[in-house]
Amino acid sequence: KKYHTLKTQLVINQETREIICTAFGLGHCHDFNLFKKSKIHFHPETNSLQDSGYQGIKDYHPNSYIPRKKPKKGKLSRIEKDYNRVLAQERIVVEHVNRSLKIFKILSSRYRNRRRRYGLRFNLLSALYNYELAFRSKIQNL
Repeated sequence: KKYHTLKTQLVINQETREIICTAFGLGHCHDFNLFKKSKIHFHPETNSLQDSGYQGIKDYHPNSYIPRKKPKKGKLSRIEKDYNRVLAQERIVVEHVNRSLKIFKILSSRYRNRRRRYGLRFNLLSALYNYELAFRSKIQNL
């Protein structure tokens, strides 16, 4: 299961929505293990927002925020629910970038080409996305 899938990890600047860095792994690799293998390091003063697949990232980056999980046979408090809601509203930028990348049909459906070239093709599509983003901002400034 998930042997033939490929996983991609993105680092995105929240203000500019620009893709800064990408990392790739096998589909059965856990998100946090992919993060550790990619050896991506954030500046200590940088805030990073992750989903719940990055439990334990506080050991690597103290300014990281992940959603609170509901304890077994328990409930989240109102404050924890509000925290999760605010975090989701901040993280939606990442999901919008993912949607913009999946407009390219090669990423939205099953990848049937050479697995060795997946990283190269994804980086090319990321560069196209960043170029389009910069071009759009130049037009708006005129």
